[in-house]
Amino acid sequence: MLASLHTSRRGLLFAAGTVISLAAATTAAQAHVKWFAPYIVGAAPQPIMSTLVNTWFWVGIVLVLVFFGLTRAIERSQYGAMALDVLDRATEPLWPRLDDYMRAIIGAFFIAIFAVGGVYLTPDLKTPAEWVSWLQLVIAGMIFSRRTMPIAGLGIVALWVLALRDYDLFHLFDYLALGLGVAGYLILEPSKRENWRVHRFEALRWGLAIALMWSSLEKFAFPSWFYPLVVEKPFLTFGLPRDVFIPMAGVTEFTLGLGLVWTPLIRRLSAIALLVIFTAAVWPFGRVDLIGHGLIMAILLAVAADHSRETHFLPEFKAKIRHIPAGIAAAFVIYGSAYWGLHFAFYGPDGYVAPPAAEKTTHSHSPEYPHGPQAGDIGAPPSK
Repeated sequence: MLASLHTSRRGLLFAAGTVISLAAATTAAQAHVKWFAPYIVGAAPQPIMSTLVNTWFWVGIVLVLVFFGLTRAIERSQYGAMALDVLDRATEPLWPRLDDYMRAIIGAFFIAIFAVGGVYLTPDLKTPAEWVSWLQLVIAGMIFSRRTMPIAGLGIVALWVLALRDYDLFHLFDYLALGLGVAGYLILEPSKRENWRVHRFEALRWGLAIALMWSSLEKFAFPSWFYPLVVEKPFLTFGLPRDVFIPMAGVTEFTLGLGLVWTPLIRRLSAIALLVIFTAAVWPFGRVDLIGHGLIMAILLAVAADHSRETHFLPEFKAKIRHIPAGIAAAFVIYGSAYWGLHFAFYGPDGYVAPPAAEKTTHSHSPEYPHGPQAGDIGAPPSK
């Protein structure tokens, strides 16, 4: 018995160590690149085969498989309930007030972006329309009454639709899932139908999981977007070469996002790891990062504090350790096909590079250098 307990503890510590290693490997990459570096959404993405032949991509996959597999092995053993009980006790003060917490955080988020002004929902979706900021303040106010919470949820969807006037649909896909998740929560939470209301936190988890998996694909499709951040803040890669760091960061973000909709112990440990990552990114990137990611961080804390132990989507599939590689592979195939396929449908095989808006970049752009010249590029044209 003692030997078994000792083995289980070592396994749990190893799983925790793997999570921490993954978190450390991707801290910098969680700062949304579109907020801090030049980008052109319509530029041709790097071919998917470039990722599939990248050694460091597969190193990241192996680390994730170790984390998922070991965590699931512990979860299905007699020590799984003990691990979940520890997490329950640590989050006990928050669990009974989780709805109050989420409503307060969502309201505070909309007040913050009202105060920033001139944006739709997120720092990189800028708008000169002043009424948009006031509408977001109205949404914040409606969250504090359960009668008007569903209207606030519909208001979030309306803001996303309004942003289509100024931004490409492909660009706005970055924010669709999270917006729908938060809107779903605001609609479901005041519902008198308990069989609907019980899924309110699940809506948040799925919205965030899909958003993270989708945005992580930028690190494979457009790794050059991240080069200015690495040049400006080289300490963010922890000494790793940029072309080692970026694909491993992409794997980490994608798979931990998938972990949010896996079994209870995996999703709670994934949420904790991602919370560490996003919190660590605030210091080097400052207030913009805190405001932009504050809602994500709040949802991650809610996932970590969720005491429910059900798995509603494909529970039998997720229960088996041997299905973990297949699940991760299927997710990559589905999301990768959608990302590259939709980009091709919107912009064609060669992409589309429009004249850049002056306020969105500090680098020159051209069809040959769609992301602007970076430090260390040889033969890059001079800034115009």
